[in-house]
Amino acid sequence: MKSIFDNVSYDCSKLVTESYSTSFSLATKMLSTRIRKDIYNIYGFVRFADEIVDSFHDYAKEDLLNRFENDLETALDQKISLNPILNSFQHTYHNYNIPHDLVSAFMKSMRMDLNKKVYGSEQEFREYIYGSADVVGLMCLKVFVNGDQHQYEELKSSAMALGSAFQKVNFLRDLKADYEGLNRSYFPNTNLLELDEAAKNRIVEEIKSDFSKGYEGIVLLPNEAKFGVYTAYKYYYKLLQKLQKTPSQEIKNARIRVSNYQKFGLLAKSYVNYKLKLV
Repeated sequence: MKSIFDNVSYDCSKLVTESYSTSFSLATKMLSTRIRKDIYNIYGFVRFADEIVDSFHDYAKEDLLNRFENDLETALDQKISLNPILNSFQHTYHNYNIPHDLVSAFMKSMRMDLNKKVYGSEQEFREYIYGSADVVGLMCLKVFVNGDQHQYEELKSSAMALGSAFQKVNFLRDLKADYEGLNRSYFPNTNLLELDEAAKNRIVEEIKSDFSKGYEGIVLLPNEAKFGVYTAYKYYYKLLQKLQKTPSQEIKNARIRVSNYQKFGLLAKSYVNYKLKLV
C-alpha cells in the first residue's frame, strides 16, 4: 500500500533531521505532534540540497543538483517520488499550499553556492540569505499557521528575520570551515583574513536586530508551534552570545559550540518560560 511507502518516506526525513542536526531535531520535538512530521519533511528537503553543494566534493555537483531539482519538480507535479525525501516534502508542499516561488528561491541560492565564492555586495548577500534561510522560515510558517493566510501575512516578516538570524549565526560560527574548506566568504565588506572585533561586533549587532524582529513573531505563533520555535530561538541566541564573547581570532580558528549540557539547560528554562506564559 502507498501509505506504507509514505510512512517510510516520513521516517527518512526524520532520520535526516536527527542525523544532521541535534539542535534542530530537539527543537522540532517540542512542536505539536500534528505538525512535527511536516517540519521534518521540510528539513530533509533543504538538507539534501545543501549537502550536494557543501559536501559532495568528489562528484559532479552541478549534475547532482540538476538531477535533484528535476526530481523535485517531477515530485511536485506528480505528487509522488521514489526519492523518499522528495516524496515526503511534496506531501507537505501540497497540504499547506507552500508557494512554488519559495522553493524556486531556495534552489536558486543553492545553485549560487556551486560557483559563488564571495558575496561582495549587500544585494548579493541579501538575495542569498532570502533564498537559503528566509524562505525556509516561510515554508515552516505555512505549516505553523495551518492555512490561515491572514496570520501568515502578519507573521511573514518576523519568520524571515528569524530565518536570517539563524543562518547568519551559522555563517559566523562556521567562518573557518566555509573559508578554508569551501573557499566561501558570505559577509559583505568583511575581510575574513583580518576579522577584528569591530567587524565581528558589527555582524553580531545585525544578527541581534534580526532576532529581535523574529521574537516579535514567536509570541504570536499558535501554541502548537510556539514552544518549539522558542526553543530554537533560545539555542541560536545562546550560540550568538558565545560568539560575541569569543575573540575574533579564535572564531576564525575554531568552531564554537553549545554543549549538550547547555542545550538541555536551555530547554528546561525555555519550558519554564513557556509554561509561565513569559513568551
